Amino acid sequence: MTQTYKLYGRTGAGSLAPQIVLEEIGVPYEMFWVSKSPEDLAKFRPINPAGKIPSLVLPDGTAIAESAAILIHLTQAHPAAGLAPTPGTTAHARFLQWMVFLSANAYEAALRYFYAERYGIAGSAVADIKAQALADYTAHLEFIQAVLSPYVLGSEYSAVDPYLLMLGSWYPGGTAALSARLPKLHQHAELLRRRPATRKAEEDHVER
Repeated sequence: MTQTYKLYGRTGAGSLAPQIVLEEIGVPYEMFWVSKSPEDLAKFRPINPAGKIPSLVLPDGTAIAESAAILIHLTQAHPAAGLAPTPGTTAHARFLQWMVFLSANAYEAALRYFYAERYGIAGSAVADIKAQALADYTAHLEFIQAVLSPYVLGSEYSAVDPYLLMLGSWYPGGTAALSARLPKLHQHAELLRRRPATRKAEEDHVER
């Protein structure tokens, strides 16, 4: 029986990395784009009542959210794709460490930067929140770029690499800022863009 996934995404909302991994695996999937319009969100909420993008509907109809959870699940559902080390090994422990690090730290800082008004209280300065968020965002990316050799897990490409690519692509100032401030991260991104899966997903997201 053919396994078909349904990925609900939006440019800049965390769906790039899951699409890259689906492309890497080569499993059939359908892509559904959800805008921020009230109409689109109303249609989407039966799939995910929280309205979270990205969301992945599994072949059995179960919907899951959170980019990191989607990526980890896909690596375990399709081990033959080789996008994560064998569970229970030291290498897999490091894989999980970096997935959680990116989710809990870099992703959180990016959200705080781009949606600073959500994190303020009456009288707080949005500019101060954004400044601290950018400092944190940069520090987290600097920390992980130090281990790139050339991938996060060394010589082995894994699902954590497109996750890092996605988070780095949101860095304020674009490619020029990333290249100047985080050169190893920029080199990592260029390396991943040689892969057909990355090019396909980025092209799809740019067109939205």
